[in-house]
Amino acid sequence: MSILIDEDTTFIVQGITGREAVNLTRECLDYGKRAKVVGGVTPGRKGRDVHGVPVFDTVEQAVEHHGAPIKGSVVTVPPAFTKDAVLEAIENGIELIVIVTERIPRRDVAQMVELATMRGARIIGPNCLGIIVPDVIKMGGIGGPAKDAAKAYTAGPVGVISRSGGMTTEMSSTLTAAGLGQSTAVSIGGDAIIGSSYAELMPLFEADEQTEAIVIYTEPGGRMEAELARYVTEEATRKLPIVAFMAGRFMDQMPGMSFGHAGTIVEGKEDTAAEKIERLASAGIVVAEEIAEIPGLVKERMGVAA
Repeated sequence: MSILIDEDTTFIVQGITGREAVNLTRECLDYGKRAKVVGGVTPGRKGRDVHGVPVFDTVEQAVEHHGAPIKGSVVTVPPAFTKDAVLEAIENGIELIVIVTERIPRRDVAQMVELATMRGARIIGPNCLGIIVPDVIKMGGIGGPAKDAAKAYTAGPVGVISRSGGMTTEMSSTLTAAGLGQSTAVSIGGDAIIGSSYAELMPLFEADEQTEAIVIYTEPGGRMEAELARYVTEEATRKLPIVAFMAGRFMDQMPGMSFGHAGTIVEGKEDTAAEKIERLASAGIVVAEEIAEIPGLVKERMGVAA
């Protein structure tokens, strides 16, 4: 099993004729059991194709051509047009929207997330690389070219959630090298406002029989770790072992500094690495000192021989 996507998931690529989107589409088509990319959308480009994927002017045209509901969309349009693209997708029944675009105004992101919640849709991102079910399907640029993704990701029992797209692959590759495959890996995005947090994805992993442990990559800034700690303590229905890695611990000695992602702005004591580590530990979540420690800690928590 998996979460969010599987081999039957259909999706479109909005902004498909852009250079990044052309490469992303090829990567998805080449990976695993060949993703079902049923259309692309770029206004004014109807009638063209990208790697055999038909291009339309609107999402409505793509859905009509497909002749059935389309589950997902990968959004790669420029920041100024992202909100309109996402709202168009939601209005046409798209349930899962992966936003690759970065530097989207926070107000736009908040409005997109609010509408998605109202309509029962889910947003992953923005500023993310997407979702991958090893050996089956990937939706987004996660893992890079198919041949590289196939080396880093293998099927197995560990769910991976990361604020950093690159570190999603790094952690999965480390797990793979230790003989621990992944059920689903999700790059949730590094911006201050995102569509799906750790805690919001946990019920999906808990319901997935294949998933036996979770690994998360996190950073200073934001309150998602506090939300996760509360969820694990108060709401979790299936107590999956969780191992976390906290990047940027040096920021505690550099007040007011931020690095990398927009979400790493430390506004108060509860946003610091030290406070986050303490919160996670109090909820029974093990925090690794180094990436290399993660596989051993996962095996220990799962009761698997090292």
